Amino acid sequence: MAPASSRRYFDWAAAAPPERHGSPEEYSLGNPSSLHAEGRAARTALEEARARCARVLGVKAEELFFTSGGTESNAIVLFSLLSRIRSRRGAELLYSAVEHPSVGENAAVLSRLGIACTAIPVEKDGRVSMETLKRTLVKNPAPRMAAIMAVNNETGAINDIKALGAVLGEGTKTREERDGAPETPLVFLHCDVVQAAGKIPLDLPGGGADSASLSAHKIGGSRGIGLLWLKRPLFPLIRGGGQEGGIRPGTENTAGALALAEALESRLGSSLAGAREEAAARMKALMGALRGTGRFLPIPADREDDDPRFSPWILQGAFMNGEEKIIPGELLVRALDERGFALSTGSACSRGNKKRSVLEAMGAGAAALGGIRISQGWSTTMEDMETLAEAIGELCRTL
Repeated sequence: MAPASSRRYFDWAAAAPPERHGSPEEYSLGNPSSLHAEGRAARTALEEARARCARVLGVKAEELFFTSGGTESNAIVLFSLLSRIRSRRGAELLYSAVEHPSVGENAAVLSRLGIACTAIPVEKDGRVSMETLKRTLVKNPAPRMAAIMAVNNETGAINDIKALGAVLGEGTKTREERDGAPETPLVFLHCDVVQAAGKIPLDLPGGGADSASLSAHKIGGSRGIGLLWLKRPLFPLIRGGGQEGGIRPGTENTAGALALAEALESRLGSSLAGAREEAAARMKALMGALRGTGRFLPIPADREDDDPRFSPWILQGAFMNGEEKIIPGELLVRALDERGFALSTGSACSRGNKKRSVLEAMGAGAAALGGIRISQGWSTTMEDMETLAEAIGELCRTL
């Protein structure tokens, strides 16, 4: 492996390089639930962190709950379905076929526990279309919940959550027909915004979702801390000491919450638009250089160098060698690692699973086994992109 000083990092979708935010050590001693001075100081700091996160996200502080990360936030929402199991026609949970494993795998668990779940098919670009969602609702007219991610963690595909939320509200039976409570919105829409926060414009209160999950380590914050935003209340399955309003029991991570607040302020502030423009320019240059090799197969095949359907921070693609055969993704990743480049084939949370379920759901065909994920961040440079393109071009000729 190349020395750390000479390595170039292209796996930001898995984890952003951590940044040091503030000096929260003084709040690591007291338990926020304790009544003594140390505990009160920790509680004050925790609520300050919550208020700061709320200001950045444009939501109410009482709607935010600290968790251990995006996976736990997703699980809290999904497993709330077990608080009231129905036996009606159709699925109770609809989720896109390209969700993160923390949604897809937990949907499989819910199915085994008696909650009917149905995957929403996606188009070849990896997005959920309004037409496909409408067809899914015809077969499943009374779901209780839908889970659709904002930005896909493997391809960067952006879903129009507001438009899809409107379809969910219009395309199913009224709550009055079902439960006699017409004042309650019909379908609870949960949105994984882990790859959206700090990367694309994010409007939680007006975006059409009822809840959202966020993870600090994707934006330079600490590992093991995240947020769950709840616009509408739900009944959590796991109970404990009542921390975080009973939504997420367990002693709170005060230091992590403060670091998360600072990371959000840093990444979701006024610099977001400029950072996105710079990322788009770098991605356009990279895709142009890769196309110049004559060996690049973008996934999906019709992705353009500057494509509004996708986040410019993530690119998925496969490559062919001199014999016109697709290079296995793992082989290319290992070869690039030896040359000082860190990237991946897909979600780090799917390690050990050889299937590429996201790419298969998109109908990527043979390219699925060769797909690698290139994800950049705010410290990526144009030189990094050019150097990566050169290395991939060389490997396509020699592997």
